[in-house]
Amino acid sequence: MTTESLTTTRQRLSQRVRDVPPSGIRRFFDVIATMPDVISLGVGEPDFTTPPQIIEEGVRSLRAGRTHYTSNYGTLELRRALAGHLERRYGVGYDPEVEICVTVGASEAVAVTMAAIVDPGDEVILHEPSYVAYTPSIVFNGGTPVYVATRMETGFSLDPSAVEAAITPRSKVLFLGYPCNPTGAVLPSSTLRALAEIAVRHDLLVVSDEIYDRLVYSDHRHEAISALPGMRERTVLLGGFSKAYAMTGWRVGYVCAPRHLLEGIVKVHQYEIMSAPTTAQDAALVALTGAEQDVLRMVDEYDRRRHLVVDGLNRIGLPTFEPKGAFYAFPRISGTGLTASGFSERLLFEQRVAVIPGDAFGPSGEGHVRACYATDYDQLGEALTRIERFVGSLG
Repeated sequence: MTTESLTTTRQRLSQRVRDVPPSGIRRFFDVIATMPDVISLGVGEPDFTTPPQIIEEGVRSLRAGRTHYTSNYGTLELRRALAGHLERRYGVGYDPEVEICVTVGASEAVAVTMAAIVDPGDEVILHEPSYVAYTPSIVFNGGTPVYVATRMETGFSLDPSAVEAAITPRSKVLFLGYPCNPTGAVLPSSTLRALAEIAVRHDLLVVSDEIYDRLVYSDHRHEAISALPGMRERTVLLGGFSKAYAMTGWRVGYVCAPRHLLEGIVKVHQYEIMSAPTTAQDAALVALTGAEQDVLRMVDEYDRRRHLVVDGLNRIGLPTFEPKGAFYAFPRISGTGLTASGFSERLLFEQRVAVIPGDAFGPSGEGHVRACYATDYDQLGEALTRIERFVGSLG
C-alpha cells in the first residue's frame, strides 16, 4: 500500500479514533513478546491462577449446559450476591433487580457508562496519572477530559481544591479510579468526603472505578464514595472480579447505579454486548460466596511483595512512594537523567526487565515508571538486582 493510499485509509477513520494514540502499555507488550529472558513488571494482572473452586464451578456450568444468554442485567443470583457483598463491606445498598448490571469486565463497565452519560462537549474531570483507558472512553464519546495532576509529594492523592478550581459550566462528571492504577495511591477518608461535598455542591455525576477495592494494605480500609451522604443518587460504581479473584481471563465486571442511570447504561450494554458470559457469571458467584480466604491469602502475598519492591527501589536510589492499594509501585526515575520512555526502553534492552513509562498514564507521570509486583517473589528479587545493575551503569 502506498503512503498516499494509507493516508486516505486512515482518514476514513473517525476523528475521535484518530485523536487517541495507541496504548503506551501495549507497545511495550509487543516488544516483550519478541524477547527471551524478560522479567515483566509491566502486565497489570495477578500471577495467581483462579482459585480451584471457581474453576470447578465454571466446568460444572458448562457441563450443565449453561451456554445461553442471561438477562441483559446478568444472572439474578450473581446480582443478589453482589448487592449483599457491597452492603456488608461498604454499607451501600443496591436493588439487584434494577440497579446492578454485570458486564464483560470492568473495562466494558467504563465504556458503557461513559457512552451513556457523556455528550459531545461535556467536560469530565479526571485525576492523572490514571488508568490508560479512562481518557479514550471520554474522547470516544465526544467528551473533553480535564486533568487534575497528582504528585508523589502528596501521596498521589487528589486535591479537592484543585478539583473545584477545574470546574466550569460544562463540567458534568468527576471520574475517580482509586485505589489507583498506576500509582497505588488511595484517597484518605477526609479527601473522599471533601470530593463528595464538591460533587453535591456543583451537581456533578461521579464515576468511581473501584476494581482494586479489595487490594489495600497497611491501615487503609476502602470506602465506597456512593455510601457517603448525598452520593448514592449521583454515583456510578464500577468493579469487577479480575484483580481480587485472579479472574482476568473470565471477563466479569459490574456497574451499580440508581435505576434512572442504570437503565441508560444497560441500553448501551444490551446493544453492544447483550450479556456477560454465562459460565463466567456462574464462576463469579462462587468467587463471591466461597473464595474469601483465597482473596486474603493473595492480598497477604501482594503485601509481602510490596515491601520487597518498595524497599528495594528506594535502596537503589529510585525514590518510591509506598502504595497502599492495587499492586503497583511508581518509582521516580528522573534522577537518572533519562525520560520515562528512555529509562523503560534501555532497562528492557540492556537488562531484560519490563516496566511501563509513567507518562503512558498522563503527563504528570513523566519522570516515573510503573512496576507491577503481581509477580513471583523470587523473580521480583532478580528484577531488583537487574534494575540496580542498570542504574549503576548510568554512572
